[in-house]
Amino acid sequence: MAKTIDIVVPDLGDFEDVEVIEVLVKAGDTVERESGLITLETDKASMDIPAAEGGVIEELTVSVGDKVSSGDVIGKLATGEDDVSADEPDEEAASPGADAQADEAPAERAPVAQQPAASGGRRTLSVPDLGEFSDVEIIEVHIADGDRVEVEDPLVTLETDKAAMDVPAVAAGKILSVSVKVGDKVSEGDALAEIDAEAVADDAEDTPSTEQTATTKSPATAGAAEKPQQPARQQATAPEAPRKMPTISEAGFARAHASPSVRKLARELGVNLEQVKGSGKKERVLHDDVKAFVKAVLTGQSAGTAGAALPQTPVIDFAKFGEIETRPLTRIQKISGPRLQASWINLPHVTQHDNADITELEARRQQLKGAARERGISLTPLAFIMKAVVAALQEFPMVNSSLSEDGKSLIYKKYIHLGFAADTDQGLMVPVIRDADKKDVYEIAGELGELSALARDGKLKADQLQGGTFTISSLGGIGGTLFTPIINAPEVAILGVCRSTLQPVWDGARFEPRLMLPLSFSYDHRVIDGAQAVRFTTFLGQKLADVDTLLQAIP
Repeated sequence: MAKTIDIVVPDLGDFEDVEVIEVLVKAGDTVERESGLITLETDKASMDIPAAEGGVIEELTVSVGDKVSSGDVIGKLATGEDDVSADEPDEEAASPGADAQADEAPAERAPVAQQPAASGGRRTLSVPDLGEFSDVEIIEVHIADGDRVEVEDPLVTLETDKAAMDVPAVAAGKILSVSVKVGDKVSEGDALAEIDAEAVADDAEDTPSTEQTATTKSPATAGAAEKPQQPARQQATAPEAPRKMPTISEAGFARAHASPSVRKLARELGVNLEQVKGSGKKERVLHDDVKAFVKAVLTGQSAGTAGAALPQTPVIDFAKFGEIETRPLTRIQKISGPRLQASWINLPHVTQHDNADITELEARRQQLKGAARERGISLTPLAFIMKAVVAALQEFPMVNSSLSEDGKSLIYKKYIHLGFAADTDQGLMVPVIRDADKKDVYEIAGELGELSALARDGKLKADQLQGGTFTISSLGGIGGTLFTPIINAPEVAILGVCRSTLQPVWDGARFEPRLMLPLSFSYDHRVIDGAQAVRFTTFLGQKLADVDTLLQAIP
Protein backbone atom coordinates (compact mmCIF):
# COMPACT_ATOMS: atom_id res chain seq x y z
CA MET A 1 0.00 0.00 0.00
CA ALA A 2 1.34 3.43 -0.97
CA LYS A 3 2.62 5.74 1.72
CA THR A 4 3.93 9.30 1.71
CA ILE A 5 7.24 10.23 3.30
CA ASP A 6 9.09 13.52 3.76
CA ILE A 7 12.09 14.23 1.58
CA VAL A 8 14.71 15.34 4.10
CA VAL A 9 18.13 16.87 3.54
CA PRO A 10 20.66 14.39 4.96
CA ASP A 11 23.63 15.18 7.21
CA LEU A 12 25.78 17.79 5.44
CA GLY A 13 28.61 17.66 7.95
CA ASP A 14 29.87 21.11 8.94
CA PHE A 15 27.85 22.89 6.26
CA GLU A 16 24.57 24.75 6.69
CA ASP A 17 22.54 27.18 4.61
CA VAL A 18 23.82 25.49 1.46
CA GLU A 19 22.57 26.93 -1.82
CA VAL A 20 20.42 24.89 -4.21
CA ILE A 21 21.98 25.34 -7.67
CA GLU A 22 19.86 22.86 -9.63
CA VAL A 23 16.51 21.12 -9.20
CA LEU A 24 16.56 17.78 -11.02
CA VAL A 25 12.93 16.68 -10.60
CA LYS A 26 9.41 18.09 -10.43
CA ALA A 27 6.07 17.04 -8.97
CA GLY A 28 4.75 13.93 -10.72
CA ASP A 29 8.16 12.56 -11.66
CA THR A 30 8.91 8.91 -10.89
CA VAL A 31 12.29 8.39 -9.25
CA GLU A 32 14.33 5.42 -8.21
CA ARG A 33 16.11 5.02 -4.93
CA GLU A 34 19.35 7.10 -4.88
CA SER A 35 18.28 9.16 -7.92
CA GLY A 36 19.40 12.78 -7.64
CA LEU A 37 16.67 15.23 -6.57
CA ILE A 38 18.51 18.54 -6.14
CA THR A 39 22.12 19.69 -6.39
CA LEU A 40 23.71 21.74 -3.59
CA GLU A 41 26.93 23.72 -3.78
CA THR A 42 29.20 24.79 -0.94
CA ASP A 43 32.29 26.94 -1.31
CA LYS A 44 34.28 23.73 -1.70
CA ALA A 45 32.26 21.22 -3.72
CA SER A 46 28.86 20.25 -5.07
CA MET A 47 26.65 17.32 -4.09
CA ASP A 48 23.43 15.70 -5.22
CA ILE A 49 20.72 14.98 -2.66
CA PRO A 50 19.41 11.50 -3.54
CA ALA A 51 15.98 9.98 -3.04
CA ALA A 52 15.85 7.76 0.05
CA GLU A 53 13.20 5.53 -1.56
CA GLY A 54 11.76 4.95 -5.00
CA GLY A 55 8.37 6.41 -5.87
CA VAL A 56 6.57 9.45 -7.24
CA ILE A 57 7.37 13.06 -6.29
CA GLU A 58 4.20 14.52 -4.78
CA GLU A 59 5.62 17.90 -3.86
CA LEU A 60 8.91 19.77 -4.03
CA THR A 61 9.16 22.89 -1.90
CA VAL A 62 12.58 24.26 -2.96
CA SER A 63 13.79 26.09 -6.03
CA VAL A 64 17.11 27.22 -7.43
CA GLY A 65 18.68 29.82 -5.14
CA ASP A 66 17.07 28.55 -1.93
CA LYS A 67 19.34 27.61 0.97
CA VAL A 68 18.92 24.43 3.00
CA SER A 69 20.54 22.72 5.99
CA SER A 70 20.65 19.21 7.44
CA GLY A 71 17.17 17.96 8.39
CA ASP A 72 15.21 20.44 6.25
CA VAL A 73 12.11 18.98 4.58
CA ILE A 74 12.22 19.80 0.87
CA GLY A 75 9.22 17.81 -0.41
CA LYS A 76 7.10 14.70 -0.20
CA LEU A 77 7.51 11.33 -1.92
CA ALA A 78 4.80 8.71 -2.44
CA THR A 79 6.25 5.21 -2.13
CA GLY A 80 4.64 1.80 -2.72
CA GLU A 81 5.25 -1.81 -1.70
CA ASP A 82 6.41 -2.70 -5.22
CA ASP A 83 8.59 0.33 -5.78
CA VAL A 84 12.12 0.26 -6.99
CA SER A 85 13.68 0.84 -3.59
CA ALA A 86 15.22 -2.62 -3.59
CA ASP A 87 17.37 -1.81 -6.58
CA GLU A 88 21.06 -1.46 -6.05
CA PRO A 89 22.23 2.09 -5.41
CA ASP A 90 23.58 4.10 -8.26
CA GLU A 91 27.38 4.03 -8.40
CA GLU A 92 27.67 7.82 -8.27
CA ALA A 93 24.85 8.69 -5.88
CA ALA A 94 25.53 6.36 -2.96
CA SER A 95 25.41 9.21 -0.45
CA PRO A 96 25.56 12.96 -0.38
CA GLY A 97 29.00 12.61 1.15
CA ALA A 98 30.15 10.69 -1.90
CA ASP A 99 28.56 13.16 -4.30
CA ALA A 100 30.20 16.05 -2.54
CA GLN A 101 33.57 14.83 -3.65
CA ALA A 102 32.91 14.00 -7.29
CA ASP A 103 33.34 17.57 -8.47
CA GLU A 104 36.77 18.60 -7.21
CA ALA A 105 39.62 16.44 -8.53
CA PRO A 106 43.30 17.02 -9.29
CA ALA A 107 44.31 16.60 -12.95
CA GLU A 108 46.75 13.74 -12.61
CA ARG A 109 45.70 11.38 -9.81
CA ALA A 110 44.48 7.82 -9.90
CA PRO A 111 40.96 6.74 -8.79
CA VAL A 112 40.06 6.94 -5.14
CA ALA A 113 38.83 3.79 -3.45
CA GLN A 114 36.15 5.29 -1.21
CA GLN A 115 35.31 8.51 0.53
CA PRO A 116 37.08 9.70 3.68
CA ALA A 117 34.97 9.45 6.78
CA ALA A 118 34.55 12.13 9.39
CA SER A 119 35.09 9.56 12.15
CA GLY A 120 38.18 7.41 12.67
CA GLY A 121 38.59 3.73 13.51
CA ARG A 122 39.25 0.52 11.62
CA ARG A 123 38.17 0.56 7.99
CA THR A 124 38.95 -1.16 4.72
CA LEU A 125 40.82 0.49 1.87
CA SER A 126 39.49 -1.01 -1.35
CA VAL A 127 39.92 -0.77 -5.11
CA PRO A 128 37.97 2.14 -6.65
CA ASP A 129 35.94 2.21 -9.85
CA LEU A 130 38.27 1.08 -12.65
CA GLY A 131 35.85 1.81 -15.48
CA GLU A 132 35.83 -0.98 -18.03
CA PHE A 133 38.77 -2.83 -16.46
CA SER A 134 38.72 -5.85 -14.14
CA ASP A 135 41.35 -8.33 -12.94
CA VAL A 136 44.00 -5.59 -13.07
CA GLU A 137 47.51 -6.63 -12.06
CA ILE A 138 49.28 -5.07 -9.08
CA ILE A 139 52.82 -4.18 -10.15
CA GLU A 140 53.93 -2.41 -6.97
CA VAL A 141 52.84 -2.32 -3.31
CA HIS A 142 53.85 0.89 -1.53
CA ILE A 143 52.73 0.03 2.02
CA ALA A 144 53.46 -2.55 4.70
CA ASP A 145 51.94 -3.46 8.04
CA GLY A 146 52.55 -0.69 10.56
CA ASP A 147 53.21 2.04 7.99
CA ARG A 148 51.62 5.43 8.50
CA VAL A 149 49.95 7.00 5.46
CA GLU A 150 48.42 10.36 4.71
CA VAL A 151 45.46 11.08 2.45
CA GLU A 152 46.45 10.60 -1.21
CA ASP A 153 49.62 8.62 -0.40
CA PRO A 154 49.87 5.75 -2.94
CA LEU A 155 48.86 2.33 -1.66
CA VAL A 156 49.47 0.17 -4.74
CA THR A 157 50.21 0.67 -8.43
CA LEU A 158 47.93 -1.08 -10.93
CA GLU A 159 48.71 -1.64 -14.58
CA THR A 160 46.31 -2.30 -17.44
CA ASP A 161 47.23 -2.75 -21.09
CA LYS A 162 46.68 0.99 -21.52
CA ALA A 163 48.19 2.70 -18.52
CA ALA A 164 49.40 2.44 -14.96
CA MET A 165 47.70 4.12 -12.02
CA ASP A 166 48.35 4.61 -8.32
CA VAL A 167 45.52 3.91 -5.90
CA PRO A 168 45.82 6.58 -3.17
CA ALA A 169 44.77 6.40 0.45
CA VAL A 170 41.50 8.14 1.26
CA ALA A 171 42.20 8.34 4.98
CA ALA A 172 45.23 9.07 7.12
CA GLY A 173 46.27 6.57 9.73
CA LYS A 174 48.24 3.41 10.50
CA ILE A 175 48.12 0.39 8.19
CA LEU A 176 46.95 -2.59 10.23
CA SER A 177 47.27 -5.24 7.52
CA VAL A 178 47.94 -5.46 3.78
CA SER A 179 45.72 -7.87 1.85
CA VAL A 180 47.53 -7.93 -1.52
CA LYS A 181 50.99 -8.47 -3.02
CA VAL A 182 52.76 -7.82 -6.31
CA GLY A 183 51.31 -9.99 -9.07
CA ASP A 184 47.81 -10.22 -7.58
CA LYS A 185 44.91 -9.21 -9.79
CA VAL A 186 42.14 -7.07 -8.38
CA SER A 187 38.85 -5.56 -9.47
CA GLU A 188 36.58 -2.79 -8.20
CA GLY A 189 35.69 -3.23 -4.53
CA ASP A 190 38.44 -5.70 -3.66
CA ALA A 191 40.12 -5.05 -0.29
CA LEU A 192 43.68 -3.73 -0.38
CA ALA A 193 44.39 -3.09 3.28
CA GLU A 194 42.95 -2.41 6.71
CA ILE A 195 43.70 0.97 8.30
CA ASP A 196 43.22 2.48 11.73
CA ALA A 197 41.93 5.78 10.36
CA GLU A 198 42.25 9.07 12.17
CA ALA A 199 39.18 11.18 12.78
CA VAL A 200 39.12 14.14 10.39
CA ALA A 201 36.76 16.94 9.48
CA ASP A 202 34.62 16.16 6.45
CA ASP A 203 36.27 18.26 3.77
CA ALA A 204 35.16 17.57 0.24
CA GLU A 205 37.74 19.88 -1.28
CA ASP A 206 40.69 17.72 -0.21
CA THR A 207 39.19 14.52 -1.54
CA PRO A 208 39.90 13.49 -5.12
CA SER A 209 36.95 12.60 -7.32
CA THR A 210 35.91 8.98 -7.75
CA GLU A 211 35.55 9.84 -11.44
CA GLN A 212 39.34 10.26 -11.79
CA THR A 213 41.38 7.55 -13.55
CA ALA A 214 44.49 9.42 -14.60
CA THR A 215 48.23 8.53 -13.85
CA THR A 216 51.35 10.64 -13.81
CA LYS A 217 53.12 7.81 -15.61
CA SER A 218 51.26 7.37 -18.46
CA PRO A 219 48.44 8.99 -20.57
CA ALA A 220 44.80 9.15 -19.25
CA THR A 221 42.74 6.17 -20.53
CA ALA A 222 39.69 6.89 -22.64
CA GLY A 223 36.34 5.27 -21.83
CA ALA A 224 32.97 5.43 -23.43
CA ALA A 225 29.51 4.31 -22.43
CA GLU A 226 26.69 3.21 -24.66
CA LYS A 227 25.60 5.71 -27.27
CA PRO A 228 22.05 7.08 -27.45
CA GLN A 229 19.68 5.92 -30.11
CA GLN A 230 19.51 8.39 -33.00
CA PRO A 231 16.17 9.98 -33.75
CA ALA A 232 14.77 9.36 -37.20
CA ARG A 233 14.98 12.33 -39.55
CA GLN A 234 12.80 12.68 -42.60
CA GLN A 235 14.66 14.34 -45.44
CA ALA A 236 14.17 14.59 -49.14
CA THR A 237 17.73 13.44 -49.70
CA ALA A 238 19.49 10.40 -48.26
CA PRO A 239 20.48 10.95 -44.60
CA GLU A 240 24.12 11.24 -43.61
CA ALA A 241 25.89 8.37 -41.86
CA PRO A 242 25.39 8.30 -38.08
CA ARG A 243 27.83 10.56 -36.28
CA LYS A 244 29.98 9.23 -33.46
CA MET A 245 30.28 10.82 -30.06
CA PRO A 246 33.83 12.02 -29.25
CA THR A 247 35.97 9.75 -27.10
CA ILE A 248 35.89 10.58 -23.38
CA SER A 249 39.09 12.02 -21.92
CA GLU A 250 39.15 10.76 -18.35
CA ALA A 251 41.44 13.53 -17.09
CA GLY A 252 39.28 16.24 -18.66
CA PHE A 253 36.08 14.51 -17.52
CA ALA A 254 37.29 14.59 -13.91
CA ARG A 255 38.09 18.30 -14.09
CA ALA A 256 34.73 19.29 -15.57
CA HIS A 257 32.54 21.59 -13.44
CA ALA A 258 29.48 19.36 -13.06
CA SER A 259 27.47 17.58 -10.39
CA PRO A 260 27.60 13.80 -9.90
CA SER A 261 24.23 13.25 -11.59
CA VAL A 262 25.38 15.22 -14.63
CA ARG A 263 28.53 13.13 -14.74
CA LYS A 264 26.46 9.97 -14.66
CA LEU A 265 24.25 11.19 -17.50
CA ALA A 266 27.32 12.13 -19.53
CA ARG A 267 28.83 8.68 -19.10
CA GLU A 268 25.58 7.00 -20.09
CA LEU A 269 25.47 9.07 -23.27
CA GLY A 270 29.19 8.84 -24.00
CA VAL A 271 29.67 12.59 -23.71
CA ASN A 272 33.09 14.12 -23.05
CA LEU A 273 32.21 16.71 -20.39
CA GLU A 274 35.39 18.65 -21.14
CA GLN A 275 33.85 19.73 -24.46
CA VAL A 276 30.44 20.79 -23.11
CA LYS A 277 29.94 24.50 -22.46
CA GLY A 278 28.14 24.97 -19.17
CA SER A 279 25.21 27.37 -18.87
CA GLY A 280 24.86 27.16 -15.10
CA LYS A 281 26.32 29.32 -12.38
CA LYS A 282 30.10 29.62 -12.70
CA GLU A 283 29.78 27.85 -16.07
CA ARG A 284 28.60 24.65 -14.41
CA VAL A 285 27.49 21.96 -16.87
CA LEU A 286 23.78 21.14 -16.41
CA HIS A 287 21.67 18.20 -17.60
CA ASP A 288 20.24 20.29 -20.43
CA ASP A 289 23.75 21.23 -21.57
CA VAL A 290 24.66 17.56 -21.96
CA LYS A 291 21.46 16.81 -23.88
CA ALA A 292 21.99 19.81 -26.15
CA PHE A 293 25.56 18.71 -26.86
CA VAL A 294 24.38 15.21 -27.85
CA LYS A 295 21.73 16.68 -30.14
CA ALA A 296 24.26 18.98 -31.78
CA VAL A 297 26.68 16.12 -32.48
CA LEU A 298 24.01 13.77 -33.82
CA THR A 299 22.54 16.42 -36.11
CA GLY A 300 25.93 17.54 -37.40
CA GLN A 301 25.84 20.98 -35.77
CA SER A 302 28.96 20.11 -33.75
CA ALA A 303 32.01 18.26 -34.95
CA GLY A 304 32.66 16.96 -31.45
CA THR A 305 36.42 16.68 -31.36
CA ALA A 306 39.05 17.29 -33.94
CA GLY A 307 40.41 13.78 -33.47
CA ALA A 308 37.09 12.29 -34.54
CA ALA A 309 37.53 13.88 -37.98
CA LEU A 310 40.97 12.38 -38.63
CA PRO A 311 41.02 10.20 -41.76
CA GLN A 312 41.42 6.50 -41.12
CA THR A 313 44.19 4.41 -42.65
CA PRO A 314 42.96 1.74 -45.05
CA VAL A 315 42.27 -1.75 -43.71
CA ILE A 316 44.00 -4.36 -45.85
CA ASP A 317 43.91 -8.14 -45.76
CA PHE A 318 47.65 -8.78 -46.08
CA ALA A 319 47.11 -12.55 -46.22
CA LYS A 320 45.82 -12.10 -49.77
CA PHE A 321 49.35 -11.29 -50.90
CA GLY A 322 51.31 -13.98 -49.08
CA GLU A 323 52.05 -15.68 -45.78
CA ILE A 324 51.80 -13.52 -42.67
CA GLU A 325 52.36 -13.83 -38.92
CA THR A 326 50.57 -11.70 -36.32
CA ARG A 327 52.41 -10.84 -33.11
CA PRO A 328 50.89 -8.79 -30.27
CA LEU A 329 52.40 -5.45 -29.33
CA THR A 330 54.52 -5.44 -26.22
CA ARG A 331 53.12 -3.97 -23.04
CA ILE A 332 55.30 -0.87 -23.41
CA GLN A 333 54.26 -0.41 -27.05
CA LYS A 334 50.61 -0.52 -26.05
CA ILE A 335 51.20 2.17 -23.44
CA SER A 336 53.58 4.47 -25.34
CA GLY A 337 51.97 4.24 -28.79
CA PRO A 338 48.79 6.24 -28.03
CA ARG A 339 50.81 8.79 -26.07
CA LEU A 340 53.23 9.37 -28.95
CA GLN A 341 50.34 9.67 -31.38
CA ALA A 342 48.61 12.21 -29.12
CA SER A 343 51.80 14.28 -28.91
CA TRP A 344 52.32 14.24 -32.67
CA ILE A 345 48.71 15.26 -33.35
CA ASN A 346 48.35 17.93 -30.68
CA LEU A 347 51.79 19.57 -30.64
CA PRO A 348 53.02 21.52 -33.71
CA HIS A 349 56.45 19.90 -34.05
CA VAL A 350 59.38 21.67 -35.65
CA THR A 351 62.89 20.13 -35.69
CA GLN A 352 66.09 22.21 -35.71
CA HIS A 353 69.20 20.32 -36.90
CA ASP A 354 72.73 21.35 -35.95
CA ASN A 355 76.26 20.02 -35.42
CA ALA A 356 78.40 20.29 -32.29
CA ASP A 357 82.19 19.97 -32.24
CA ILE A 358 83.08 17.40 -29.57
CA THR A 359 86.70 16.77 -30.58
CA GLU A 360 88.18 17.96 -27.27
CA LEU A 361 85.35 16.43 -25.26
CA GLU A 362 85.92 12.96 -26.72
CA ALA A 363 89.68 13.21 -26.24
CA ARG A 364 89.23 14.10 -22.58
CA ARG A 365 86.60 11.40 -22.10
CA GLN A 366 89.02 8.77 -23.40
CA GLN A 367 91.60 9.97 -20.84
CA LEU A 368 89.13 9.80 -17.95
CA LYS A 369 87.05 6.71 -18.68
CA GLY A 370 89.68 4.25 -17.37
CA ALA A 371 89.77 5.86 -13.93
CA ALA A 372 85.99 6.16 -13.96
CA ARG A 373 85.64 2.46 -14.74
CA GLU A 374 87.72 1.64 -11.67
CA ARG A 375 85.06 3.48 -9.66
CA GLY A 376 82.35 1.40 -11.33
CA ILE A 377 81.24 4.24 -13.62
CA SER A 378 80.84 4.02 -17.38
CA LEU A 379 81.71 7.53 -18.56
CA THR A 380 79.62 7.68 -21.76
CA PRO A 381 79.23 10.65 -24.12
CA LEU A 382 75.58 10.91 -23.01
CA ALA A 383 76.67 11.95 -19.51
CA PHE A 384 78.56 14.95 -20.97
CA ILE A 385 75.62 15.76 -23.26
CA MET A 386 73.28 15.79 -20.26
CA LYS A 387 75.61 18.09 -18.38
CA ALA A 388 75.66 20.50 -21.34
CA VAL A 389 71.85 20.28 -21.65
CA VAL A 390 71.52 21.32 -17.99
CA ALA A 391 73.48 24.50 -18.74
CA ALA A 392 71.36 25.18 -21.83
CA LEU A 393 68.11 24.74 -19.91
CA GLN A 394 69.35 27.15 -17.26
CA GLU A 395 70.15 29.67 -19.98
CA PHE A 396 66.81 29.09 -21.78
CA PRO A 397 64.28 28.23 -19.03
CA MET A 398 61.39 28.32 -21.50
CA VAL A 399 62.64 25.02 -22.92
CA ASN A 400 62.24 23.53 -19.44
CA SER A 401 58.63 24.73 -19.12
CA SER A 402 55.20 23.30 -19.94
CA LEU A 403 52.12 24.89 -21.44
CA SER A 404 49.23 25.33 -19.00
CA GLU A 405 46.08 23.30 -19.54
CA ASP A 406 44.14 26.26 -20.95
CA GLY A 407 47.05 27.18 -23.22
CA LYS A 408 47.19 30.73 -21.88
CA SER A 409 50.34 30.59 -19.75
CA LEU A 410 53.65 28.80 -19.27
CA ILE A 411 54.60 26.79 -16.19
CA TYR A 412 58.29 27.38 -15.46
CA LYS A 413 59.85 24.57 -13.42
CA LYS A 414 62.55 25.48 -10.93
CA TYR A 415 63.99 21.97 -11.13
CA ILE A 416 65.66 20.03 -13.95
CA HIS A 417 64.78 16.33 -14.25
CA LEU A 418 66.27 14.82 -17.41
CA GLY A 419 64.64 11.83 -19.08
CA PHE A 420 66.56 9.64 -21.51
CA ALA A 421 65.28 7.04 -23.95
CA ALA A 422 66.44 3.54 -22.96
CA ASP A 423 66.24 0.77 -25.56
CA THR A 424 64.86 -2.49 -24.08
CA ASP A 425 63.55 -5.76 -25.47
CA GLN A 426 60.02 -4.58 -24.71
CA GLY A 427 60.45 -1.18 -26.36
CA LEU A 428 61.62 2.30 -25.46
CA MET A 429 61.37 3.45 -21.85
CA VAL A 430 62.23 6.90 -20.47
CA PRO A 431 63.86 6.77 -17.01
CA VAL A 432 64.37 10.13 -15.30
CA ILE A 433 67.49 11.50 -13.59
CA ARG A 434 66.17 13.89 -10.97
CA ASP A 435 67.88 17.16 -10.07
CA ALA A 436 70.45 16.77 -12.82
CA ASP A 437 71.49 20.38 -12.23
CA LYS A 438 72.77 19.38 -8.78
CA LYS A 439 74.99 16.52 -10.02
CA ASP A 440 78.40 16.44 -11.66
CA VAL A 441 79.17 14.46 -14.79
CA TYR A 442 80.33 11.41 -12.81
CA GLU A 443 77.15 11.28 -10.74
CA ILE A 444 75.06 11.61 -13.89
CA ALA A 445 77.08 8.85 -15.60
CA GLY A 446 76.64 6.54 -12.59
CA GLU A 447 72.89 7.09 -12.47
CA LEU A 448 72.65 6.60 -16.23
CA GLY A 449 74.18 3.15 -15.87
CA GLU A 450 71.98 2.17 -12.94
CA LEU A 451 68.71 3.29 -14.55
CA SER A 452 69.61 1.74 -17.92
CA ALA A 453 70.23 -1.63 -16.24
CA LEU A 454 66.93 -1.44 -14.36
CA ALA A 455 65.12 -0.56 -17.60
CA ARG A 456 66.62 -3.56 -19.43
CA ASP A 457 65.65 -5.86 -16.54
CA GLY A 458 62.13 -4.39 -16.31
CA LYS A 459 62.68 -3.34 -12.70
CA LEU A 460 62.17 0.43 -12.89
CA LYS A 461 59.92 1.83 -10.16
CA ALA A 462 57.14 4.28 -10.83
CA ASP A 463 58.97 7.31 -9.43
CA GLN A 464 61.94 6.58 -11.70
CA LEU A 465 59.72 7.19 -14.74
CA GLN A 466 57.98 10.35 -13.57
CA GLY A 467 58.60 14.07 -13.39
CA GLY A 468 60.83 14.62 -16.43
CA THR A 469 61.16 18.20 -17.68
CA PHE A 470 63.25 17.51 -20.80
CA THR A 471 64.11 14.31 -22.68
CA ILE A 472 67.17 13.18 -24.66
CA SER A 473 66.96 10.40 -27.24
CA SER A 474 70.44 9.17 -28.15
CA LEU A 475 71.04 6.89 -31.13
CA GLY A 476 74.80 7.43 -31.01
CA GLY A 477 75.52 3.83 -30.12
CA ILE A 478 73.59 2.62 -33.17
CA GLY A 479 74.17 5.14 -35.95
CA GLY A 480 72.12 7.53 -38.01
CA THR A 481 72.65 11.14 -39.00
CA LEU A 482 69.49 13.17 -38.34
CA PHE A 483 65.93 12.37 -37.25
CA THR A 484 62.81 13.99 -35.81
CA PRO A 485 62.25 12.88 -32.20
CA ILE A 486 58.67 13.18 -30.94
CA ILE A 487 58.21 15.46 -27.94
CA ASN A 488 57.44 13.70 -24.68
CA ALA A 489 54.39 15.81 -23.79
CA PRO A 490 53.69 17.75 -21.60
CA GLU A 491 57.33 18.71 -22.11
CA VAL A 492 57.83 21.27 -24.87
CA ALA A 493 61.05 20.01 -26.46
CA ILE A 494 63.28 16.99 -26.92
CA LEU A 495 66.88 16.52 -28.08
CA GLY A 496 67.86 13.77 -30.51
CA VAL A 497 71.51 12.73 -30.84
CA CYS A 498 73.07 10.51 -33.53
CA ARG A 499 76.53 9.02 -34.03
CA SER A 500 79.41 11.49 -34.21
CA THR A 501 81.60 11.49 -37.35
CA LEU A 502 84.90 13.01 -38.42
CA GLN A 503 84.28 15.88 -40.82
CA PRO A 504 86.55 18.46 -42.50
CA VAL A 505 85.96 21.87 -40.92
CA TRP A 506 87.49 25.09 -42.31
CA ASP A 507 89.32 27.01 -39.58
CA GLY A 508 90.04 30.08 -41.71
CA ALA A 509 93.30 28.81 -43.11
CA ARG A 510 92.79 25.12 -43.82
CA PHE A 511 90.45 22.20 -43.31
CA GLU A 512 90.86 20.36 -40.01
CA PRO A 513 89.37 16.96 -39.15
CA ARG A 514 86.87 17.54 -36.34
CA LEU A 515 84.57 15.11 -34.54
CA MET A 516 81.08 16.49 -35.13
CA LEU A 517 77.98 15.42 -33.18
CA PRO A 518 74.64 15.77 -35.05
CA LEU A 519 71.84 17.30 -32.95
CA SER A 520 68.10 17.14 -33.72
CA PHE A 521 66.08 19.49 -31.50
CA SER A 522 62.29 19.09 -31.80
CA TYR A 523 60.17 21.76 -30.13
CA ASP A 524 56.56 22.81 -29.61
CA HIS A 525 56.15 25.82 -31.90
CA ARG A 526 53.40 27.23 -29.68
CA VAL A 527 56.05 27.82 -27.00
CA ILE A 528 59.40 28.08 -28.78
CA ASP A 529 60.01 29.95 -32.04
CA GLY A 530 62.69 29.23 -34.60
CA ALA A 531 65.12 31.92 -33.43
CA GLN A 532 65.00 30.62 -29.85
CA ALA A 533 65.55 27.07 -31.08
CA VAL A 534 68.68 28.06 -33.03
CA ARG A 535 70.02 29.97 -30.04
CA PHE A 536 69.43 26.91 -27.85
CA THR A 537 71.32 24.48 -30.14
CA THR A 538 74.11 27.03 -30.70
CA PHE A 539 74.57 27.51 -26.96
CA LEU A 540 74.45 23.74 -26.44
CA GLY A 541 77.20 23.28 -29.05
CA GLN A 542 79.34 25.87 -27.30
CA LYS A 543 78.96 24.08 -23.97
CA LEU A 544 79.86 20.72 -25.52
CA ALA A 545 83.06 22.28 -26.85
CA ASP A 546 83.95 23.64 -23.39
CA VAL A 547 84.87 20.37 -21.69
CA ASP A 548 86.58 22.01 -18.70
CA THR A 549 83.31 23.65 -17.67
CA LEU A 550 81.43 20.36 -18.03
CA LEU A 551 83.91 18.66 -15.70
CA GLN A 552 83.61 21.26 -12.97
CA ALA A 553 82.33 19.88 -9.69
CA ILE A 554 78.99 21.03 -8.33
CA PRO A 555 79.66 23.54 -5.50
